[in-house]
Amino acid sequence: MPWYSEEKIEEVRSRNDIVDVIGNYVKLKRSGSGYVGLCPFHSEKSPSFSVNPARQMYKCFGCGVGGNVITFIMEYENYSFPEAMQYLAERANVDLPQKEMTAEQKKQENLRQTLLEINTKAARFFFAKLKSQQGKLGYEYLKGRELTDETIVHFGLGYAGQGGNELYQYLRKEGYSDAVLKETGLFKMDERGVYDKFWNRVMFPIMDISNHVIGFGGRVMGDAKPKYLNSPETKIFDKSRNLFGMNYAKQGKRRNLILCEGYMDVIALHQAGFTNAVASLGTAFTGQQANLLRRYTDEVLLTYDSDGAGRKAALRAIPILRSAGINGKIVHMEPYKDPDEFIKALGAEEFEKRLEGAQNSFFFEVEVLREQYDISDPEQKTKFYHELAKKLLVFTEKVQRDNYLEAVAAKYGIPKEDLRNLVIRYSSQMPEGYQNTETVSQPKQKPKEETGIAYSYQLLLSWLIEAPELYEPVSQRITPDDFFDEKYHIVAQLLYEQLEKKELLPAKIINHFQDVESQKEVAKMFQTEFQTKMSRDEREKALNELVIRIKEYSIEYRMRNLTDMKELQALILEKKQWQTPEKLHISLKDG
Repeated sequence: MPWYSEEKIEEVRSRNDIVDVIGNYVKLKRSGSGYVGLCPFHSEKSPSFSVNPARQMYKCFGCGVGGNVITFIMEYENYSFPEAMQYLAERANVDLPQKEMTAEQKKQENLRQTLLEINTKAARFFFAKLKSQQGKLGYEYLKGRELTDETIVHFGLGYAGQGGNELYQYLRKEGYSDAVLKETGLFKMDERGVYDKFWNRVMFPIMDISNHVIGFGGRVMGDAKPKYLNSPETKIFDKSRNLFGMNYAKQGKRRNLILCEGYMDVIALHQAGFTNAVASLGTAFTGQQANLLRRYTDEVLLTYDSDGAGRKAALRAIPILRSAGINGKIVHMEPYKDPDEFIKALGAEEFEKRLEGAQNSFFFEVEVLREQYDISDPEQKTKFYHELAKKLLVFTEKVQRDNYLEAVAAKYGIPKEDLRNLVIRYSSQMPEGYQNTETVSQPKQKPKEETGIAYSYQLLLSWLIEAPELYEPVSQRITPDDFFDEKYHIVAQLLYEQLEKKELLPAKIINHFQDVESQKEVAKMFQTEFQTKMSRDEREKALNELVIRIKEYSIEYRMRNLTDMKELQALILEKKQWQTPEKLHISLKDG
């Protein structure tokens, strides 16, 4: 993975104006000194997504995401940091010579490349085993599932041996150490020895969107448990961020993607010509997987098993897709359990018809809800109406909600106005920001109070960015050394340096961190909201209380972690000073 200097990262960021870049993905409208639009990271009908050209940052007041132009591309396109850098560099015609890695960075990158290399060799080992006499059981199983040799080769399917450590011995001969092999997740290592994790299983190589083998799934031959076994998470495999078959499905010509439960469903669908099929990797569907799907489509057809477990999985996936701005539809395969069985029984043409007749996901949710109540019982019927009214609140825009309200009222014979009145009643209990133009006034739920020193850190950093004139009095009382979390300490240092030079640009500070999670954390530090509608006196009081809270925590922290008793007297004196805070009071200027 390339490692770029902070200067080069800043050049790429500064050469890509955030309004221009985000404007290619989101329709932005001028609002005061900034821009607003519909958030691309969750479903909404009223704009809560804000872009600040002066700060070169974005923020959604609905779902809380935020960052600079690089983090936006990473999140929206599901790119890694280097991929986002490459994309933006090409866009701005910037050359990307990479900085010499540190010894630790080289070590980690070499390990990552080695793990990819080992997985590729393991996949070839399993494939060769499948075609050998030892793999006859696995090969016959796949042929029994009506897979062609072409399909087997296309997906690189294989077979793990009958036990022992054949794969381990093979890779040792290839020159890999135990320390490296332990990182692959392919082996069990204990005091008794080393054993292959996968044995007597048909093997499914799992590839990322760049066609690298990052892990494996294995289906046992026989009745042993578990039926399916997946690679554990490693430095190259995160099952919550990948989808089986996505490397092929992304190349498809269809406008939608088919989401399945298992490997065999995906393979059977691809063989039948439905090359837009993917599957989650033996785990519940995740928001990261939804973001990956959104990169290629805005409509997903759910073909989860038609049994109870499959229905529950679909009900869990629908709101995740909805939050990602994806329209979900349910493909009904009764009387068959899954796509594989359906296609074997009725063929691709009939399956195409089922896709065309896929059910609106909201109607599916209502249908499942309806089954929980005995409509012949007046009490049960009333409860159903109330639950249906609550469910309609997933649509925050009145027009969309009214359309669905009319449709379900007609379908279930509910007086439309009665249902509408229930919806109005429940919408009045929704938190601030919920759109409901029918109610005259809405009681607003008080947001849950955030606590902890991290929140105080966030609040002070955000306040300094919004009011840089406070830097001088605040810095005389609070220094970066008063921030004890490592990331907050680094961010405070960088922010104070900018404020000292009067060159405030928080978007630049994010560049200091190159891993996604750290960038998200840092972006959040600059986006904590404080009450801007407070009076001057209220704001002054809040600021001073905040400064005192951080300073007192700093003194107590240093006392708890004291290593030199000579410092104790100085700390006691400092604490005494802060117990008479009027001497250290910060006054805000009028206006």
